[in-house]
Amino acid sequence: MRVVIAEDSVILREGLTRLLTDRGLEVVAAVGDGEALLRAVQALAEAGGLPDVVVADVRMPPTHTDEGVRACVALRGLYPGLGVLVFSQYVEERYAGELLAGSSRGVGYLLKDRVAEVREFVDAVQRVAEGGTVLDPEVVQQLLSRSRRGDVLEGLTPREREVLGLMAEGRTNAAIARRLTVSGGAVEKHVSSIFLKLGLAQGADDHRRVLAVLTYLGS
Repeated sequence: MRVVIAEDSVILREGLTRLLTDRGLEVVAAVGDGEALLRAVQALAEAGGLPDVVVADVRMPPTHTDEGVRACVALRGLYPGLGVLVFSQYVEERYAGELLAGSSRGVGYLLKDRVAEVREFVDAVQRVAEGGTVLDPEVVQQLLSRSRRGDVLEGLTPREREVLGLMAEGRTNAAIARRLTVSGGAVEKHVSSIFLKLGLAQGADDHRRVLAVLTYLGS
């Protein structure tokens, strides 16, 4: 599994490189700003070796605002199959939505302060590289609470909003039932109601269902 890291902190960049390498992943490039990230991935692609996943911070030089996540959005436009995991202290709502728009397959957004275990982070990198979706619950909450989505979600009941948030985190019906201490049948009814109210066709499995919800929220 080939990984590109974009992190302006030298210590954290080296730490992430060592961490992933020690666990069998190949770090093919490690850079310190958004422009360098774009150049690195494009060079690898031109050489016939597009990486499986990019792990990038949001705020990077020169302005330390949104260079990293903007580079990720640009790369997804150039290489739709490229996995992108944003790993930051900040939720950049606009670009998080753009990353999820169209297809959330192979997209992740984790907050540094909320990753409790190394294994959790490495698993997230691998899941995104394999086409999965990994979102921190805080990121989901902020996307759901954006004012411009009020009209879209106002038809949902408080419980349906709660179920939708858990769906967007990637949880299965069984996991949602355990979290909310309700029956699996109750969760299925909530899910059916959510899709009906949002006008979304139900997918064949939980993964497709989550992608549909995230695509809708990011559109």
